[in-house]
Amino acid sequence: MRQSRAGALLVAVLLVAGCGAARRDAAGTPPVTAPPATVTPTPPGSFNPTDIAWLQLTAAMAERLLPVLDLVPARTTDPAWRRTAAQVAAAQRADLDHARRLLAEAGAPTTNPHEGHDMPGMITAEQVAALRSATGARLHRLLAGHLRAHLTQSVRIAAAEQQNGVQPATVALAAAITRNATAHLTYLPT
Repeated sequence: MRQSRAGALLVAVLLVAGCGAARRDAAGTPPVTAPPATVTPTPPGSFNPTDIAWLQLTAAMAERLLPVLDLVPARTTDPAWRRTAAQVAAAQRADLDHARRLLAEAGAPTTNPHEGHDMPGMITAEQVAALRSATGARLHRLLAGHLRAHLTQSVRIAAAEQQNGVQPATVALAAAITRNATAHLTYLPT
C-alpha cells in the first residue's frame, strides 16, 4: 500500500508541478487542479498510474527533442556533435517506440496529455527557433545546454518510475533510459 501511495504522489507531482506550473491564465494564476484519484492496489504485470504518467511524459519529452537532433547535421560540421546527435536520436527513437507500445498495451489514450506544456527537460518552440538560426560555437553551446537539461530530467523521472512503477517492462525501460542518458551526459561534447 505504501508503494501505491508513493506512486500516486509521483503522478500528482509530475502532472501538477510539471504541467500546472507551465500553464497560467491571463492573470498569471496557476490553474486549479483536481485532487489525485484514489489509489487501489494493482495486479502483478498491470500498469499503475505512475507507469502511465511516466510513459506519457517520456514520450512527450522525446517528441520535443527529436526535431532538435534532426537539425544538427545541417547546422554543424563538427564530427563530435554530429555523432552525439545521431546516437542520442537513435536512443530517443527507440525509447519513444517502446513507450508508445507500452502505452498501447496499457490501453492509455493515444493523445499527448503534455501537448503545449513547457516542462523541465522539454525544449520550447523559442529554443528550437534559436537553434535553427545558430551555427558554430553558439549552436554547440545551446545544444549542450538543452541536451544536458533533457537527459538530466530523463534520469530524474526514470528513477521515480523505477522506485514507484509496477509494470516490469516499463520499469526495465526506465532502467535502460537511465543507463543511456547517464552515458550520453558523460560524453556530451562541450
